[in-house]
Amino acid sequence: MGEKICKCGVKRHDGYLYYVDKQGDISRVKMARGKKKGGKPEKIMKCGIKKQKGYLYYVDKKGDAAKAKMVNA
Repeated sequence: MGEKICKCGVKRHDGYLYYVDKQGDISRVKMARGKKKGGKPEKIMKCGIKKQKGYLYYVDKKGDAAKAKMVNA
């Protein structure tokens, strides 16, 4: 289970991948399907999250930014 970092409430749309980018903001990109290529990333919301080593950052089901400790296998 992850820990919520930032309450953003991002509305999700079908066909897009939502993620926390290198700058700590929430971005989305059109997903590639079959021979169709994906699109260019677009920033949705500025959060300014300071990333720590050893954590996975993601956008949860409610549209908020969260982090989870990575397990090194």
